[in-house]
Amino acid sequence: MIRRLYDWVLSWAGTPYGAWALAVLALAESSVFPIPPDPLLLALCLGAPAASMRFAALTTAAAGLGGVIGYGIGAGAWHLFDQFFFDHVPGVSPESFARVQELYGRYDFWVIFLAGLTPLPYKVFTLSAGVFAIDFPVFVLASCVSRGLRFFVLGGLVYRWGSALRGAIDRHFNTFTWIFGILLVSGFAVVALLR
Repeated sequence: MIRRLYDWVLSWAGTPYGAWALAVLALAESSVFPIPPDPLLLALCLGAPAASMRFAALTTAAAGLGGVIGYGIGAGAWHLFDQFFFDHVPGVSPESFARVQELYGRYDFWVIFLAGLTPLPYKVFTLSAGVFAIDFPVFVLASCVSRGLRFFVLGGLVYRWGSALRGAIDRHFNTFTWIFGILLVSGFAVVALLR
C-alpha cells in the first residue's frame, strides 16, 4: 500500500497540480497540519530532477508563509483556539508550550532554527513564537534559513544524483520508509518529553 502511495505521489511531478499540492502542504504543515512536506518534495523532485531546486524554493517560500500564518495565529488569535489545539493537535499541550516559552527566553533564534531543521512538529514552534511574541524579524530569518537549508539540501541531492538516488530509493524503499517513520515518531516523542 505504501509503495502504491509512493508511486502515486511520484506521478504528480508530471502534472500541474503537484507543485500546488506541495505548496499547500508546506504552508499548512508550518501552521496547523501534522504531516511534513518532505516526502512529497522528495517524490516531486525524483519525478522531475531538473526541477528539484524550483520545488525546494517553492517549499521554502510556502513553509515560510505558513510560519508567518502560524506566528499570526499565535499572536492574535491564540486565546480563541488554544483549547482546540491542546485537545486535537498532536504535540501541542499547555506543558509543551511552557517548555518552549522557557527555551525562547534564552535562545529565540536557535529554537526556531533547530525546529525548522528537525522532524519536530514545526507548528508548535511557529504558534508559540507568536504567543510569546518573539522578535518577528528574528523569527522570519530563522524560519527561512532553516527551512530553506532543509529543503534545498534535499532538492540539491536529487538534482545532483536524481536517477541514482531514485534507483536507491526504489531498491531500498522499505528501509527508507522505516527510517522516515522512526524520525517522525522520534519528533513527536521529543515533543511529548518536553511536556
